[in-house]
Amino acid sequence: MAFSRPKCRKFRPVKRTVQTIRVLTRNATVATGLLKVGGMTFPCSIGRSGKRFLKREGDGASPRGGWQVRRLFYRADRGLPPRTGLKAQAMRDFDGWCETVGDRNYNRLVRIPYATAHETMKRADHLYDVVVELSHNGRPRVQGHGSAVFFHLRQPDGGPTAGCVAVSMRDMRIILGLIGRHARIVI
Repeated sequence: MAFSRPKCRKFRPVKRTVQTIRVLTRNATVATGLLKVGGMTFPCSIGRSGKRFLKREGDGASPRGGWQVRRLFYRADRGLPPRTGLKAQAMRDFDGWCETVGDRNYNRLVRIPYATAHETMKRADHLYDVVVELSHNGRPRVQGHGSAVFFHLRQPDGGPTAGCVAVSMRDMRIILGLIGRHARIVI
C-alpha cells in the first residue's frame, strides 16, 4: 500500500485593517494634534480655527464627527499610488472640487475649467499628491456647511490646513497601508 502525502494549503496571513482613525488635540482651538491609528501615533495638522461641530464654508475649522473615508486620489505624475484597501484614482488635469455655495455641484468633483469657484485637485504644491475624500457633508449635502474636507499631505512646516486633516507623506503611506474601505476618521 502506497502512502500518499496529503496536499497542504499554503498559509496566508489575514491582513487586518484598522477601522478607526482618531484625531486628538489638546483643545478645540489648536491647529496641530495627533492622529492615532491602531497602536500608532502620528503628528497631524487640522484647520487653522481648530475643530468645530457646526462647520461653515470658509471658516477654517475641521468638522468634528466621524467621517467615512471614500476615495483616494493620487498624482500619477509624482509617484505610484500608495498600497491601501481604498479605491485609488489617478488625478486628471481637469479635476476640480466645487466650493460655491448654491451651485448644484457644491462639494463634488467637477471638470475644470468650471464656471464657479472651485479648487484645483492637481495643485502646484505637494499637498494634494495623495488625497483621501471624506464623507463630510456628502449625503445629504447641505449648502454652506463645508466643502473639500479631505485627509491629505501636510505642509513642510507643519502649518494648519483650511479645514482638512493632514500628515506627512511618510506617515500617509503607513496609515493608508493600515486602513481599508470601511475605515472612518474621527475628528
